[in-house]
Amino acid sequence: MQVRHVKPVGFDRARGGVAQVYQELERDFGVLAPPIALHAPAAGPLAASWLMLRETMLVEGAAARPAKEAVACAVSAGNECPFCERMHTAVLHSLTPGRDAACGAGQFDEVTTWARLGAARDTAAANPRPFPAAHLPELLGTVVIMQYLNRMVNVFLGAVPLPPGAPESSLRPVLRVLTWLIRSSARSTPAPGVSLDLLAPAPLPADLAWAEGNPVIASAFARAAAAVEEAGRKDVPKAVQELLHDTLARWDGRPPGLGRGWADQAVAALVPEERPAARLVLLTALASYTVDETVIADFRRAAGRPDDQALVGLTSWASLTAARQVGAWMQQDG
Repeated sequence: MQVRHVKPVGFDRARGGVAQVYQELERDFGVLAPPIALHAPAAGPLAASWLMLRETMLVEGAAARPAKEAVACAVSAGNECPFCERMHTAVLHSLTPGRDAACGAGQFDEVTTWARLGAARDTAAANPRPFPAAHLPELLGTVVIMQYLNRMVNVFLGAVPLPPGAPESSLRPVLRVLTWLIRSSARSTPAPGVSLDLLAPAPLPADLAWAEGNPVIASAFARAAAAVEEAGRKDVPKAVQELLHDTLARWDGRPPGLGRGWADQAVAALVPEERPAARLVLLTALASYTVDETVIADFRRAAGRPDDQALVGLTSWASLTAARQVGAWMQQDG
């Protein structure tokens, strides 16, 4: 009920790989999390988002789960994703009783500062890691998956984890139930790598070299990147792909400007029929909180009303391309 712009796939209607991801979500995460379930119209990006989230945040490793939740909260705040910020703050507070400060202030100041500073090109370069090298695949993996999910959530979900029309006064009890379910699933200690077969093996791209210290996380991100790149080849025109890559090469990690005029200017050189797709790609990657129904409608109209799979594929590619750029900056810190 929370998903907008695409028709969600209900648990009872899920088949094949979608059904497998749904079952694993309930088993390992405790709930059919909307930030993952919104991908259901596109099986590749759905499996990719789940693999990246599961192996970095849910599997027990070198880094503590509360530290990962604090990083997730900090990244979400920086990306203006109130849905994710509220959820991860609630989970963090449930894991660290007696600490109610936003994003784990105090106990996790160093790691959340690292996560925030890493989102900009200039500050990432002078942003030493406040944790051992063994923690890097999990903590930088958390940064990258949240940079990705924040963008998708801003496009396809609302600001609060509530069904449409539900009063905001119900948020506190809803969060209490959700965090209880998530904490209950966390006690089962998901085994690393058991979901990798959802996607085919793939080589690890150079910009994801930060994951090499954990072979399972490296495999998850390599498979996920390949699946999302395949969606991009299918759903994103080549000229639009080139425009985003050129834009990210100049991007400093900060909001590109007020409103959406900067995107209109950037797409002006493309042929008219590709401009709505390019506009949606740029906004998703650099200012996802500005995407609204008009941007989606323009894209559908120009592309002959593409199906939901194409819409998820295009936005997934834009989101992960931007998220990988942030990860590449941060793997160079020291």
